[in-house]
Amino acid sequence: MLGSLWPVSLLTLGGGGLGQVWGETDRKEAVATAREAVDLGITLFDMAPLYGRGEAEAVVGEAFGGKLPGGARVTTKCFLGSPEPGDVYGKLERSLRRSLEAMKLERVDLFFLHTNICPDDYVYKHDAETQTRWATRWSLYADAVIPAMAKLKAQGLIADWGITGTGLPKSIMDALRHDEKPAAVQAVTNLLDSAGSMRRYDEPPEPRNIIRTAKNNGVGVMGIRAVQAGALTEALDRELPADHPEVRDFEKAAPFRKLCAELGEDPAIIAYRYALSMEGVDTVVLGVKNREELRACAKAAEAGVLEPEPRQKIDALRLNFQIPRMPID
Repeated sequence: MLGSLWPVSLLTLGGGGLGQVWGETDRKEAVATAREAVDLGITLFDMAPLYGRGEAEAVVGEAFGGKLPGGARVTTKCFLGSPEPGDVYGKLERSLRRSLEAMKLERVDLFFLHTNICPDDYVYKHDAETQTRWATRWSLYADAVIPAMAKLKAQGLIADWGITGTGLPKSIMDALRHDEKPAAVQAVTNLLDSAGSMRRYDEPPEPRNIIRTAKNNGVGVMGIRAVQAGALTEALDRELPADHPEVRDFEKAAPFRKLCAELGEDPAIIAYRYALSMEGVDTVVLGVKNREELRACAKAAEAGVLEPEPRQKIDALRLNFQIPRMPID
């Protein structure tokens, strides 16, 4: 179950790969990948306008022609920031309608706020001059975003809504405890506890506490960044600057790749199985861009959660491992 919503497959097909964000592919291969995902039993497709500037959503539209296969569901997102309160609903609705048009659908099953959530008086140490574009202040979230989501739900344009849990951890957990909480959260789910280039704050990340808080409050958890944008695979599949967060994480993960070699295992498969074994995670989002990568990930799901012994060996590497706090209510 995805929280209290509905049954969901262990794996979700993400739009990053389909939108050509994670290395090169093309529309034909992306469409074939989406269709094969259904054949492999995947029932949830996680899209966003930002994935290839609408390309991922166009793939869904072409793959299914406006009629999702039986049991399949789709999500999309809106990159909101902190506009004037009176503009929130309009911005969300316009983004959603463009997404629906691209996917040839009349509604989505989940609509995610795709920007950071932060306290009203919080100033990011980096890119503070642009934070109103990519961070949503708490009062705006509580007083404008939540009512706007309720209105979209009442209109039948969305079945429910959620948040992307990569903002300031305290604010994300406050949202998960709020009286009007989201139905689902997308939370970082990898052995590095790293959001890579998605992380904009300097405070310690707390993805496992976010997952625990969601679980304790009946919020569904979609695990993201299982292979940390390629940092937990055998090799990065795209050129990036030497100081890029994903490159730094790839270098940090060298002991993990060494351990996988000793075990005779593919690092990506082990990373996905590690994510699937994390308590509280309902489904893990794949960032695959072609059928070959999809089939490899399907093998991870078939193999099931990671056994205690290899997981303990991975945790013993202490690769930016965050020691979980006591359970949070």
